[in-house]
Amino acid sequence: MTTSFAVDPSRGRFVEHPQMSEVVLKTENLSKSYSVKHKTIPALKDLSLEIKRGELVAIMGHSGSGKTTLLSILGCLDKPTSGSVYLDGVNLAALHGSQLTKIRRNKIGFVFQSFNLLPYLNARENVELAMESTGMSKSERSARATELLALVGLSGREEHRPQQLSAGEQQRVAIARALANKPSVILADELTGNLDGKTKYEITKLLVKLNLDGTTIVLVTHDQKVAGESERVIRLASGRIKSEGKGNLAKRKEKHGSVKGAPTPEEIKADGFYDADEASS
Repeated sequence: MTTSFAVDPSRGRFVEHPQMSEVVLKTENLSKSYSVKHKTIPALKDLSLEIKRGELVAIMGHSGSGKTTLLSILGCLDKPTSGSVYLDGVNLAALHGSQLTKIRRNKIGFVFQSFNLLPYLNARENVELAMESTGMSKSERSARATELLALVGLSGREEHRPQQLSAGEQQRVAIARALANKPSVILADELTGNLDGKTKYEITKLLVKLNLDGTTIVLVTHDQKVAGESERVIRLASGRIKSEGKGNLAKRKEKHGSVKGAPTPEEIKADGFYDADEASS
């Protein structure tokens, strides 16, 4: 059984928390098939998994293994052929239209490889955009966006448009946008795929920090090093779960209940958080 942890704000350290064992995302016998030229192509086959609150889970697999299809179904961007998907106990497969739109807006934060920022809006406005249908006032949205940009390390860059930001900074804006509505889970699809080694390392550290602060994250990645820094690694093959294993984050939590926030240099060295110089190679 996997032990789950929460952050105790008074001590800034991990403590075991019964609520953190709550299942946020769950699939039961999930299958998805596509029809191509009168042939049925299975993408997922009776796949069952659980994501617990506070986990950082990486999903890996070769092209065609079903990982992107799985993420699309978890994010209400596609519907399964059969089986069930539950988010905070709600069966997503039974919802339609505006119901799914509301779930996507309020319960799920998305981060994509290509950032998907609007070029004519600045960083703060791109983050604010996610909150437009929430009932928050303009000033509340602006304050929330500024706060989130500071959280991801972009204080002072709020007025910059995407073309004035580096690739890593654009991805940080995208992460801030994903956090805007305090989602139950963030779903990330190859979010480091367009980044160089050093920037990839920095974004991975940011994901770990956000997770240590309580954010549930599910990411699809081809990158072994990025996946290795997660709490749990799920490998798919031919639409099924091939294997599961612990990542470095799980080992760190179990080992010494790490201090809240980004890993310290000592922890990175001791627990194998990959080196920035090595990442750039």
